[in-house]
Amino acid sequence: MANKNAKITNAKKKEYRSIGHNLNPVIIVSENGISEGILNETERALDDHELIKVKFNIGDREVRAELIKELCKETKAEVIQNIGKIALILRIAKERNEQLSNLLR
Repeated sequence: MANKNAKITNAKKKEYRSIGHNLNPVIIVSENGISEGILNETERALDDHELIKVKFNIGDREVRAELIKELCKETKAEVIQNIGKIALILRIAKERNEQLSNLLR
């Protein structure tokens, strides 16, 4: 979760989905699953951008859902939206980078 003490409201989720609409996936997960490299790159992207899109090139819907859940658990992120093979995930940074954060643009 982005912040375990605060639940993201539907209004905030709508705002995040609006921001995410114009984003391109920065991480692509293949049939090989979630490797250490994928985790490291996701951590870096979340630290920099806070709100990112991840593409899951996996045909099986159940496997894809499990991998999304696993990635979010490992990175302490929250799924904002999941449409098809694209997941929009969020983790609020402790120290925001004004030049890189997708939430401050």
